[in-house]
Amino acid sequence: MPHAEPTARRMFDLTEPIALVNFTSDEPNESMAALGFTTYWDGYFAGRSAPLGRVPAEVVDAAFYNFAEGEVARHVPKVWETTTPEAAHAARQQGCVAALRRILGDLVETPGLARAAELLAQASVGAPVEGRVMYAGLRSLPMPEEPVARLWYAANMLREQRGDGHIVALMSEQIGGLEAHVLCALDAGIHPAETFGRIHHLPKATLAALMDGLRIRGLVDASGHFTDAGRATKDRIESLTDALAGAPYDALSPAELDELIVVLEPIASRLQETGSQ
Repeated sequence: MPHAEPTARRMFDLTEPIALVNFTSDEPNESMAALGFTTYWDGYFAGRSAPLGRVPAEVVDAAFYNFAEGEVARHVPKVWETTTPEAAHAARQQGCVAALRRILGDLVETPGLARAAELLAQASVGAPVEGRVMYAGLRSLPMPEEPVARLWYAANMLREQRGDGHIVALMSEQIGGLEAHVLCALDAGIHPAETFGRIHHLPKATLAALMDGLRIRGLVDASGHFTDAGRATKDRIESLTDALAGAPYDALSPAELDELIVVLEPIASRLQETGSQ
């Protein structure tokens, strides 16, 4: 795969804004609330884990990788007392499609969006499922026919395929899920890393132990910034993640890949302008 790393990174930049509506827009939250969920996190765990079915918290925790001890178990399997995995998946998709329709506006009915959905769907089912738990779960469900729904579903599938590979990359560097949040925060210029939104709510003792562990390993310095070794570790993780995310795009010919990039650019730009909100 000579083009795997640059292609995967470019495609991540173009598809991530599509998938992000699930986490940044109101419509998905409203769809989950209509099922009876009263908190964001109940809806999150129900919607995202739905393709795995009624598995125990330990399985969801392993597949998601980056939650603190006990966080997943506060929601799974409790969420299945409110609805079914099938209904949660359908509601999540419905909300994301509604958000995309609102944000994209005049782009929704264009031939470019329909073509983007077609090519992205082709890529999204073009990779092996071995070792890709979240990706395999989504692959087991039917691909929507309607273009906007197909666009979101394919982008979400590619996001989870990339995420499965990212976990492999993290594990190869012996970086745990919470440690990954610290590296992500520092890479984004957030300091102190403990203020990052995904971990700032954790007990101070947990955060202190987390940072101490990274200092002992030489990945962050006394002030909580990257050391050279920490920066190199983060760079290796991202490089391997890109390499492992390249397989879907090998399902497209070079001409199809070039066309996909062209038709996705206005879609990604519109979403980026709004923060996918």
